[in-house]
Amino acid sequence: MKLDRITSLLDDPGPFATAYAEVSRAQEDGDTLAELAARAAHDELVDQGAPASVAEQVRDRLAASTHRPAPVSRCVVASERGVLLDELTAVHRAHPRHTWDVLPDLADWVQDASLVVPYVLALVDHQGGKVQTFADGGPQPDREAEVTDDSDHVQRVSAGGWSQARWQRSTEEVWARNAGEVVEEIRRQVTNGPSLLVLAGDVRSRQLVEGELQNLPADVVQLDRGGRAEDGGDEALENEIREVLRGQLIASRLDRLHELGQQLGRGDRMAVGVRDVAEAFVRGQVDTLYLDPVQSAEHELDPAAYPGLAFGAVQVTGPVQADRALIAAACLTDADVITAGTEHLFGTPVAAVLRWNQAG
Repeated sequence: MKLDRITSLLDDPGPFATAYAEVSRAQEDGDTLAELAARAAHDELVDQGAPASVAEQVRDRLAASTHRPAPVSRCVVASERGVLLDELTAVHRAHPRHTWDVLPDLADWVQDASLVVPYVLALVDHQGGKVQTFADGGPQPDREAEVTDDSDHVQRVSAGGWSQARWQRSTEEVWARNAGEVVEEIRRQVTNGPSLLVLAGDVRSRQLVEGELQNLPADVVQLDRGGRAEDGGDEALENEIREVLRGQLIASRLDRLHELGQQLGRGDRMAVGVRDVAEAFVRGQVDTLYLDPVQSAEHELDPAAYPGLAFGAVQVTGPVQADRALIAAACLTDADVITAGTEHLFGTPVAAVLRWNQAG
């Protein structure tokens, strides 16, 4: 997972109030429960030393409705300069986490956010299609566009007019033109967006669209169902999409863990353990940070022992939890972060694959 969207957090000198809690309102008394949870976050942050004004901002964000179906959890980070991060994840989080500290406490959120597979969904038919970007796991698209040709080519051809061959050729030209416009919209949404396209709808239209997707910077998965006329009610389509996303996530995780295993086996381009990984960050070598959120939190890292290890505008003057320090370092050095249990990280709570051009 790339942490680009939270890098700006470290432009603030902190300290930071971090709250990550489930904010679903599916139960009959959901509003009351959400309000109680928000107050509990406020009280715990104040008990830890957060200014009341900062704790109040966190409380208000947690109490605000997300207008999303359950499950939904919310991660809020605030400082004395205001709310710096407000992110939703479509997960059930049984145990809320509230922290007032010199660095943001983001390991749990990073773990859940990394389970989201962003994708572009294109539902196509002979009149055009609907193209939607789903970036954060929520049920509503972050971006949406519809391509529609309202002309009814069949009704516009009189019974005694064009020959069947001419009618067919003209109809296919319209379908091809509509498919071309859908392809243009797909390219717009994939550019600087998700690298997965899910293509569903009319089989002939899917074939026309796929035939124009050469050099698309995304993987393309075709589904056999789905269409715009279904008005979002096709549960089978939703289930099929979920299976695709699950497969993509598993494959990606396995590939990354396989990469880690290969580097461990060769003994090069690797850093293992908090000390080695911190030193690799100082040298700017870390390409991918592998981290067990639970086990790494049991280790401390003192930046004074690693001259050159910086955290943006934040001045860390004593030991901090290793997970917070290493995630912050990953933010500032454009490193990927992969979360997994120690048992999947070959027995270490922290490891890193190093960059080719700087290892050595």
